[in-house]
Amino acid sequence: MEIKDFIEKFAETIEVENFSTLTAETKFRELDEWSSLSVMLLIAFYDEEFEREIGDRDIKVCTTINDLYLLAMAK
Repeated sequence: MEIKDFIEKFAETIEVENFSTLTAETKFRELDEWSSLSVMLLIAFYDEEFEREIGDRDIKVCTTINDLYLLAMAK
């Protein structure tokens, strides 16, 4: 999956209305849509899309959408 596809799916997952403004360097915690529910949705997204089990600790070390992408692409 390329980063642009990841950004689109990330935006769908946490329900960002205008995802065209998102970039790899976007600090996702600064998004209005980011909440504690987003963490749970993101964990489910990783499980469904990448068959990867992550936890909130994994997300806490990430700052940008690119960090989340790299987490998804890690083997």
